[in-house]
Amino acid sequence: MRAIVTGGCGFIGSHLIRKLVDYDDCELIINLDLLTYSGHYENCDDVISEKYLFEYGSINDKNLFLELLKTKNITTIFHLAAESHVDRSINSIEPFISTNIDGTRCILEAIVERKKEGQIIDLIHISTDEVYGSLEKEDLPFTELCSVKPRNPYAATKAASDHLVLAFVNTYDISAVITRCSNNYGPRQFPEKLIPLMILNAMEGKFLPIYGDGKQVRDWIHVSDHVNGIIASYEGLKKKVLSSGEIINFGGDTEKENIEIVNKIIDIVGASLSQIKYVEDRLGHDRRYAMNSLKAKEKLGWEPIISWEEGLKNTIRWYLDNEKWVDSITSGEYRNWIKKQYKL
Repeated sequence: MRAIVTGGCGFIGSHLIRKLVDYDDCELIINLDLLTYSGHYENCDDVISEKYLFEYGSINDKNLFLELLKTKNITTIFHLAAESHVDRSINSIEPFISTNIDGTRCILEAIVERKKEGQIIDLIHISTDEVYGSLEKEDLPFTELCSVKPRNPYAATKAASDHLVLAFVNTYDISAVITRCSNNYGPRQFPEKLIPLMILNAMEGKFLPIYGDGKQVRDWIHVSDHVNGIIASYEGLKKKVLSSGEIINFGGDTEKENIEIVNKIIDIVGASLSQIKYVEDRLGHDRRYAMNSLKAKEKLGWEPIISWEEGLKNTIRWYLDNEKWVDSITSGEYRNWIKKQYKL
């Protein structure tokens, strides 16, 4: 494998790069990242390997992408670069359209152009459970056969990128699989997301903002289990266990209400329940997500191995032990955005 990881300085991308460094069949990893607000070089600055290279750049720069594919003889693209925070997509959808849709188009067109020259490239396209929409309390978890019904701007742009991939598989016969995963948590997650935001605010004695009644349900998976699934998807495609155009769901079999998670963090950190502050609910807030991972287990032999209790405690411990990392990314601009977003 000679791979490009797009968005490799992001949360999931940086964990994937660490797995690939130790992956015997991988001889080159190029981390292509524009280093926007949630992608930080610090996430990978301790990755030391002769087969690892960092390339500053945008997935929207098709000429750069083509040059990397050609000169580095790339065989595989792990496409993780994306705008991913629902709140930001509600405030402004433009960057989500640019990155999630048009950036994916550039990658797909580059793959097609290289295919014409005889270079075959596998694409592992990383998507999200949010493209399926929302579940009611009594509904069964999402399977790969569920309809795509995005209900917020972020999810709509991810669904559009998924459809582009499937269209290019059908039209140009490229090699690609789509992975869809439930909510990730773990070290190095940018603290606009629920778990790191609550950990840091709890540690600092600040308000813990909870949307609406806090009873929204999400299925949680540790990021390490997720990246194991991403690599298993690559292996499934290479071994023809998966066909091009297939979709694979990954979930943690751990459904939790948001308020339950916050209470657990308060308990572990030793914070106070008085820090909880209920705020106006997010516009169009989906009530429940849950993933059925049976296909991944049966076809790829994959299953989550990190328990919720172990994963959450280790995540909290990581944030406690890495104040330098926290200080380097939680700039004044970010803190002001959080205050404005939650009306604190």
